[in-house]
Amino acid sequence: MPSLSPLAISALALVAFAAGLFDAIAGGGGLLTVPALLAAGLPPHLALGTNKGQSVFGSGAAMVNYWRSGLIDPARARVGFPFGLVGSAGGAALVLAVPASSLKPIVLVLLSAAALFIGFRRGRPEARAAAGLPPRWQGGTVTAGVIALVIGAYDGFFGPGTGTFLIVAFVALLGDGLARASAAAKVVNFASNLAALALFAWRGLVVWQVALPMAAGQLCGGWIGAHLAVRRGDALVRRVAVLSALALAIKLALDLR
Repeated sequence: MPSLSPLAISALALVAFAAGLFDAIAGGGGLLTVPALLAAGLPPHLALGTNKGQSVFGSGAAMVNYWRSGLIDPARARVGFPFGLVGSAGGAALVLAVPASSLKPIVLVLLSAAALFIGFRRGRPEARAAAGLPPRWQGGTVTAGVIALVIGAYDGFFGPGTGTFLIVAFVALLGDGLARASAAAKVVNFASNLAALALFAWRGLVVWQVALPMAAGQLCGGWIGAHLAVRRGDALVRRVAVLSALALAIKLALDLR
C-alpha cells in the first residue's frame, strides 16, 4: 500500500466531510470519496474497503440526527435495520459469483428514471405522517423490510445510487415525503454499510490510518447534512437527490465507454 502524507490524509478528510454532507441528504457520497481514494494511490479493493470504513460513520451520524428529529418510524426501523444488514451481507457474498460490471447498464437506466421520478414528483404525502396517519399501504412495515432486503443486497453487491434508490422506493411504495424517505433510507444504509465494513475488515481491506481521519469528516458532514434536510425539508432533498442520481448516471455512462 502506498504511504500517504499527512497533507493527503487531511485532504481526504475534507472530501469525506463534503461526501457526508451530500450523502446524508440524498445519498451519493461515494461518488466523491471512492475516486478520491483511488486518486490518492490506493488499489481498488483497498479503496472500496476503506470507503466503507469511513462512510459507516457518516450514515450513522445522519441516522441519529434524523432519529432525534422524529423523522424515523421506530417500528419500520426495527425491520429495516436487520433486513438491510442481512441483504448487504448476502449481496457481498454474491460479488464472487457475478461480475458487478454487468449491472452498470441496468443501474444507469434506473438512476436516470429515479432522477426523473424525484424531479417531477409533486404533492405532500408527508402530511399523512405529520397528522399521525398510518402509511399509505397497510403492509407498510413488511414492504419496508422487503425494500431494505433488496436494496441492501444491491449495496453489498455493487452500491452506486443506494441512497437514491431507497428514497425512491420509500416514496413510491410507502407514500413518504422526501425528507422522511431520506431519514428511513439512512437506517437501511447504515446497516448495509456496517455489514459490508465487517466483511472488508475481516479480509484486511480497510486502511484504518486513512479511514479514521476520513470517518471524522464523514461524521461531521453526515450530522450537518441531516440537520439541513430536517430544516429545509423536501425541497432540499429533491434538488440534491436529482443532482446525485444524474451525477452517478453520468459517471456510469463514462465508465461504459
